[in-house]
Amino acid sequence: MSVEERFIKYVKIDTTSDPASDTIPSSREAELAFADMIVDELRSAGVTDAARDPNGYVMGTVPSTIENYTGAVLGFIAHMDTASDAPGNNIQPCVIKNYDGSDIVLNKEKNIVMKPSEFASLTRCTGQDLIVTDGNTLLGGDDKAGVAEIIAMAEYLIGHPEIKHGPIRIAFTPDEEIGRGVEYFDTAKFGADYAYTMDGGEIGELEYENFNAAQADVDITGIAIHPGSAKGKMLSAARVGMEFNEMLPTFQKPEYTEGYEGFIHLISINGTVEHCRLTYIVRDHDRGLFEQKKAFLQNITDFLNAKYGKGTVALTVRDSYYNMKEKVEPYPFLLDHVKEVYKAMGIEPRIQAIRGGTDGATLSYMGLPCPNLGTGDFNCHGHFEYVSIDQMHQSVEVLVRLAVRFASEKKRS
Repeated sequence: MSVEERFIKYVKIDTTSDPASDTIPSSREAELAFADMIVDELRSAGVTDAARDPNGYVMGTVPSTIENYTGAVLGFIAHMDTASDAPGNNIQPCVIKNYDGSDIVLNKEKNIVMKPSEFASLTRCTGQDLIVTDGNTLLGGDDKAGVAEIIAMAEYLIGHPEIKHGPIRIAFTPDEEIGRGVEYFDTAKFGADYAYTMDGGEIGELEYENFNAAQADVDITGIAIHPGSAKGKMLSAARVGMEFNEMLPTFQKPEYTEGYEGFIHLISINGTVEHCRLTYIVRDHDRGLFEQKKAFLQNITDFLNAKYGKGTVALTVRDSYYNMKEKVEPYPFLLDHVKEVYKAMGIEPRIQAIRGGTDGATLSYMGLPCPNLGTGDFNCHGHFEYVSIDQMHQSVEVLVRLAVRFASEKKRS
């Protein structure tokens, strides 16, 4: 089965993770069923130790082809769930052969058109074979492209025992899209010294910097009085919530930021006179600026409590993940190997900071240094998502070449 055939098979299975669920995985029945299917496919490919644990994590090993191997164990990781930002059920992938660079009509009836004038990445994919949506759903390349590519790599290496490499550990996780992807990941059981997540975009991407991230919940307690007799008595929690939000810096909102610029983003607000809750996500690549943003939220809280009375505003901040840069940089060969593979394949490295996070960020802080690589997926989480089949094949080759190169690395002490 080709990598694109495998991918098309996978995206037709709905594995949308559910942020409102308290089960593990969040869409338990669907994600576990998909994980079991993946285990069967790994075993068919020759990964005899492939297994799924009760939490939905799949792990397996491509055996070493080097006798008495004592070097580093390399791992590759992808996630099986898809985001809830757009529908993930009834996905109808469509293959476009030898894309000519023109507008792509995804859905004629609804006049949904994907245009190079709006998505510049399409221009770079001219001449390639693409897989697109029908305009009604996301595609699921984030991250089923990564899943398909890792399994294709495993199948290829097992089918070519003449290729010399050490043991390659592979893992697939649930619930990455809702920030729980490695919550129950057993790094000791995984047993890799180093790993890469296959969860990026365009081929050539190499990412080892990501946001520091936190969630901030602001709970405001008001005083409800009949509006006809409210003077000097009423305190509207909803109005105080609006005041809180207006005190935030305008140009530290995501719609005004790019590159290494962080932000404070209001993701939900729900309020009445008696109670209002605002939920924010806080992001910055720089740890110092990250802490400043959280402190600014506390300063607003203190100001409003001084203005309206102690206990009016309560702020709860929970850190989600941190920038993996400081955990990856001590191992420069993790980046050098990728750059050399790209160079040998004629691929221009695209080294960039992630304006988000990956499983690899948390794994790096769990003791498993884990940069992120591109998979050939574009415009993820929306109706205009597409993947390049050509780049998926290149991604498989990147993994094979990395497996060979890492046979020269020593185990991490």
